[in-house]
Amino acid sequence: MIVVAGEALIDLVPQGVPTDGAPGTALPALAPRLGGGPYNTAVALGRLGSSVAFCSRVSRDAFGEALLGGLRGAGVDVSPVQRGDEPTTLAVASIGADGSAGYSFYVEGTADRLFAVPEALPSGTRAMSFGTCSLALEPGATAYEDVMRSAAAQGVCTALDPNIRAGLIPDADAYRARFKNWLASTTLLKLSEDDAEWLGGTPQEWLAAGPAAVVITRGGEGLTALTRDGGEYSVPGERVDVVDTIGAGDTVNAALLHGLSRQGSLSPAAIAGLAGDDWSRLLGFAARAAAITCSRAGAEPPYATELAGPA
Repeated sequence: MIVVAGEALIDLVPQGVPTDGAPGTALPALAPRLGGGPYNTAVALGRLGSSVAFCSRVSRDAFGEALLGGLRGAGVDVSPVQRGDEPTTLAVASIGADGSAGYSFYVEGTADRLFAVPEALPSGTRAMSFGTCSLALEPGATAYEDVMRSAAAQGVCTALDPNIRAGLIPDADAYRARFKNWLASTTLLKLSEDDAEWLGGTPQEWLAAGPAAVVITRGGEGLTALTRDGGEYSVPGERVDVVDTIGAGDTVNAALLHGLSRQGSLSPAAIAGLAGDDWSRLLGFAARAAAITCSRAGAEPPYATELAGPA
């Protein structure tokens, strides 16, 4: 069982270009999409065929019900989900000319911020995934951090994707210090080039602090894995017509965890022992999965049947 911990929210995604209104005042229509980095990761894992559960706090409003419906539809176990009467977090996306996505968030008083530490992890938990807004917004951030530390102490494989949303981080230096403290409880660190630049430091420094491996995504240029023993393995990106990049990094998270599970390598010791060929297969699988997500609007990760070749 892979457990994904973190927020579920609604992305409001621009639809086309507005043609009415006075110059400079027209706005595109916004379509609600199910989203949130951890949510997308859980859905992607379910679509790929992994045994996966979602650990979060979700509103009882209509958006919350739709989010739970999306998880169930992907085969995700929602029994660890806590419920609240507060509204669902909203993220308004803006899409650049190259398909890259930026976000503005509406998070005050929303349900996912009030996540509480569960009494126990789901039975059979072998790996947990953390990241994005859930580790930046209190009081939930401290609760998720406590779960991460507890899971790591129990020998569970932990994956961390900080997925930086700078507009949600009031004290950048405090967050960077906190990130460094998470590394001792992290098995697999995945982050984008932009995340790495914002956080500072080097992969070598991060590896020395705890992770068995660091995977850096480089957009259309591909992915690179660096390991504690000095290994460095890269694959190119898959070429597609990019609609947008929403959910691409989350798909990489899921593909890495799914591939590690398929290889029987979903443990700290096994990840530390992966050879170059193992990393090439794993990174190639993640690149193919992310390319499919980029080829369609919103966070729509692929199903197992859409991916040819070994995981």
